[in-house]
Amino acid sequence: MLNLGVIGPKLYFTCISILAITGLYYVIATRNLIRMLIGLELLSKAVMLLIIVVGNITGRIALAQSLAITMIVIEVVVMVVAAGIILTLYRKTGSIDARELTNLRG
Repeated sequence: MLNLGVIGPKLYFTCISILAITGLYYVIATRNLIRMLIGLELLSKAVMLLIIVVGNITGRIALAQSLAITMIVIEVVVMVVAAGIILTLYRKTGSIDARELTNLRG
């Protein structure tokens, strides 16, 4: 169980905000699909940490843990499917640039 009295919730929320902003930057600013996937992973980790910290603050730790475990399972499935799509795109075009997606047909 987190002891929020020692560090304080403000530090947790600051770290979560930095993680979310970094992930959002990776998703928006780059055209490399692997970097976009990493940015999506950072965003999901920030949301998961937020759920856990808020669950600890409100006293609903069991609910926060169950939501975190469910999110981990969904996140793994999304990442595997996205990695498969990126691998197929690389085999077809020889590039992992997002601009190549407009050139694909069928």
